[in-house]
Amino acid sequence: MSLEDQIKVILNDFEHSSSKNILDVLEQIKPYFKNELISDYLQGKIQKILDSQEEVEKKTLCKALIPYFDWYLQGL
Repeated sequence: MSLEDQIKVILNDFEHSSSKNILDVLEQIKPYFKNELISDYLQGKIQKILDSQEEVEKKTLCKALIPYFDWYLQGL
C-alpha cells in the first residue's frame, strides 16, 4: 500500500487506527518536509507520543498531528 493510501485509510477511520500505525506513517512523511525545523518539530511530537503510557493519551496527541497528513496529500 502506498504512503498516500495509508494516510487516506487513517484519515477515513482515525478512531480505529492504532497510534503505532499513525506514528509509522508520520515517520515516513518526515523526510518529505523541505524545512529541517519542521522535521525536528515533528520528531519531538512523535517522541512525546512514544513516551506516553496510555493508548488514549497517545491517540489524543496523534489527533493533533493530522495536519501533517493533509499537508502530505496536498503536495507539501
